[in-house]
Amino acid sequence: MKAAWTLMLALAMVCMLVASVGAEDKEVTLKGTITCAKCDLKLEKACATVIKVKEGGKDVVYYFDPESGKKNHKTICTEAKEGTVKGKVTEKDGKKIITVEKVDFK
Repeated sequence: MKAAWTLMLALAMVCMLVASVGAEDKEVTLKGTITCAKCDLKLEKACATVIKVKEGGKDVVYYFDPESGKKNHKTICTEAKEGTVKGKVTEKDGKKIITVEKVDFK
């Protein structure tokens, strides 16, 4: 009986791991304000490209991956712009990171 419980616990843990990995690779489209985390939002000590979206009545900030952040930062550093970002979201160090596939500024 003890072996059966151990097996069931191990199986449950594997299922949870698979579910969390699958959720991180989900492609999303975010619509909101693309801006600088330092200059506009005062969240960082160094410039970082982010998109601020409304989710459940709250502002949620998604950080661009480093390559996309550098590529798009000049456009938004001194002036925030509305836009859409398409990509895959992960979480690292308590921050939501979007690996950007496409950015559209309005």
